[in-house]
Amino acid sequence: MLRSAFFIRLISIVILLHGYIGARLIPALPVGIPFKWSAALLLVASVLLIPLGMAARNIGKQPLSDLLAWVGYLVMGFFSSLLVLTILRDILLLVLYAVNSVWGVGAIMADFIAPSALGVPVLAVLLTLLGVYNARRNAPVKIIDVPIAGLAAALNGFSIVQITDIHIGPTIKRGYVEKIVATVNALNPDLIAVTGDVVDGTVPQLAADARPLGALSARHGTFFVTGNHEYYAGADNWIVEFRRLGFNVLMNEHVVVNHDGAHAIVAGVTDYGAGNIDPAHMSDPAKAIQGAPSDILFRLLLAHQPRSAAAASQAGFTLQLSGHTHGGQFLPWNFFIRLQQPFVHGLAKLNDLWVYTSRGTGYWGPPIRLAAPSEITLLRLVADPPAV
Repeated sequence: MLRSAFFIRLISIVILLHGYIGARLIPALPVGIPFKWSAALLLVASVLLIPLGMAARNIGKQPLSDLLAWVGYLVMGFFSSLLVLTILRDILLLVLYAVNSVWGVGAIMADFIAPSALGVPVLAVLLTLLGVYNARRNAPVKIIDVPIAGLAAALNGFSIVQITDIHIGPTIKRGYVEKIVATVNALNPDLIAVTGDVVDGTVPQLAADARPLGALSARHGTFFVTGNHEYYAGADNWIVEFRRLGFNVLMNEHVVVNHDGAHAIVAGVTDYGAGNIDPAHMSDPAKAIQGAPSDILFRLLLAHQPRSAAAASQAGFTLQLSGHTHGGQFLPWNFFIRLQQPFVHGLAKLNDLWVYTSRGTGYWGPPIRLAAPSEITLLRLVADPPAV
């Protein structure tokens, strides 16, 4: 019932926003009536395709389900750019109207209305194509050196490869995953950290596409923590599957890693909001470090959401690796994500805790990334101050 009510509200908002775009652009287009009617029909089609694409996973028949998802998500990404550009155009028109009221430059405003109405959808198409290219290309490797005070000599240069937010699903399949695995293994890391949101679907739907992850290879193994999307898709079943693939799944717990005689704690927590779905999975950084040897100074926490940082800092962790934000992925979400998370991307510090937030290795929903590139992150521990 709640899901149906949400979907109805979503469709209502989508219709209203499409109506706004149509009212602001179509009358001003410098084209004939037949083309304006075509533009209106395209907006109607968009209203239908966006919710259909979001609901496509409920269609059991393949490849119809994935095809509808592809089309719906592409339309959603295009619509997002179209909406933002329409709003920006209206803001500029308001500025020109204000200037005209004071200085009388009506001719400039009149000359701007029609070309800008045509320019908005043209630019939206170009942005969508650029976004698809950015999202579908192989995620580049981003190298981050993390300065750690009191780092044991043997851990200087210790390498961690982080992948996160792959979102295997209707548009991300086995081939995409195989490229990620090949890139990660080529880095020959000491440890691999997988910080959640690996999948967008159930084990029966996606096990074949996730299978290449079993080939991930690192000296000390691959460690995994759940993200919020695992809980939407049956977290318990995926935990079993990831363990079958060879992952060390950390559920508010830790292990001690021995690296050339130096020790490090590797801990992981369930997703920040997991307790709302399954109380047994309540996220707890303090529990994750409970019983750890007090003489081990480097303490790594894997936590899907950056919001775990406050509790991680209190628990005495040294470095937290997170994802979830996608760096905003594309406009306008780049700005809104800051309202929910304390960190959006990159390396930051909270008290004595370093927090690295990845933009993600895949993408969610629309296969689009703008001003928020995907990444496979190679983090290297370095002594602070540097060893002489």
